[in-house]
Amino acid sequence: MRYAINQNYSIVFNQFVNRRSNYLSGSAIDGILHSLTPNAMEKLLTPVVVAALIGLVHAAPSSDGGTRAFQVDDADARLTVPQLIQKYNYPVEVHHTTTEDGYELELHRIPSLPGSPVVFLMHGLLCSSADWVIIGTNNALAYLLADLGYDVWMGNARGNRYSRRHVSLTPKMHAFWQFSWHEIGYYDLPAMLDYTLNQTNQSKLHYIGHSQGTTSFFVMASTRPEYNEKIHLMQALAPVAFTEHVRSPLLRVMSRFQNSLTALFDIFGVGEFLPNRAILNEIAELLCSKSVHWNLCLNVIFQIAGADPEQVELQSVPILIGHSPAGASTKQVVHFAQGMRSHRFQQYDFGKIKNLAVYGMAQPPEYNVSDISAPVVLYYGTNDYLAEARDVQRLSGMIRNLAGCKQMEVSTFNHLDFLIAKDVKSLLYDDVIRRIQEWVD
Repeated sequence: MRYAINQNYSIVFNQFVNRRSNYLSGSAIDGILHSLTPNAMEKLLTPVVVAALIGLVHAAPSSDGGTRAFQVDDADARLTVPQLIQKYNYPVEVHHTTTEDGYELELHRIPSLPGSPVVFLMHGLLCSSADWVIIGTNNALAYLLADLGYDVWMGNARGNRYSRRHVSLTPKMHAFWQFSWHEIGYYDLPAMLDYTLNQTNQSKLHYIGHSQGTTSFFVMASTRPEYNEKIHLMQALAPVAFTEHVRSPLLRVMSRFQNSLTALFDIFGVGEFLPNRAILNEIAELLCSKSVHWNLCLNVIFQIAGADPEQVELQSVPILIGHSPAGASTKQVVHFAQGMRSHRFQQYDFGKIKNLAVYGMAQPPEYNVSDISAPVVLYYGTNDYLAEARDVQRLSGMIRNLAGCKQMEVSTFNHLDFLIAKDVKSLLYDDVIRRIQEWVD
């Protein structure tokens, strides 16, 4: 059923539009949100989150200026990751492996010579292996590594567009979606890493993750410690473990109304966090009109990830639309929201009664990140609303084999800049690659 945008929703976003500033401050959004009654807030929660997702795939300034930094074209949005890699004349392989609990995962590989060092790349929430190639050759991390002779493997977590198969379930079944990022860390990563090492006859690999791709690593390395021995170096881009200080006003509201997230189920489906395209189009028409001199969707994404208009590359927008969101379970989103309220990096909270049945205790057990023995480098931005600097610093103090904790030099560097910033190669990737080249176990 097509979702009707209610009057309150229009009023709130009219207030957004009427603001004089092109890029709204977090306090401005907070003022609007906190002026609403709890009942009105609950009605607005789902549309706001939908709008946030639109921002992820439609964000771009309305100006036609700027340089064409990325070697991409609009057709890239309609290609799968293997087709995209092949289009730019790189070899590509598609592999599949099955987890202990029956999910069939797809991996994408840019192969190199036998015996070449292996680098494994893992995407974040609502994303896929496309994260590492969509900004094109000479910029995207997967291509940069391949150019240097590395054997590049890219994982896809259960539930995204490339990993929607199970030995006995289908995505239409509620049971298929009963997982959070705990299962991705506990089952998916071990299965993909073991498969990668077996295929390459290697005993260790380099791991690079972004956002949830770091969260799942911390889960794996703390709950299945034997996998620490399979990692040369883990490099975490915008690492997310503790979420106490998340600054995104929209996500803070989502956390406050965590118990009302059943409203999300009505819109996104019972288990799958994948918005109805008709809803997206309706809200996009309201918020992203090109008749205004600035794009409201860009403000939405900046309220989630942090504002960095100088690093937005217009040429990448059609490709983002084609590849994101890639699919996830609602429980993945809820799990992050739980951490914002508990201030703990812990397993999924089912409620006291079910927690007793699942964990044998009323409160979910915490992940003991001090058990992680693999060397870890953390990269974070001071303008990242999701991987907030104070939370990253708290994490860094608990990792016993910390090989580095680097703050990005650009003060406006946000959560998505780690993947799509115009200058991401010089600002970040050159250093990531240098660490791989110089690493000695």
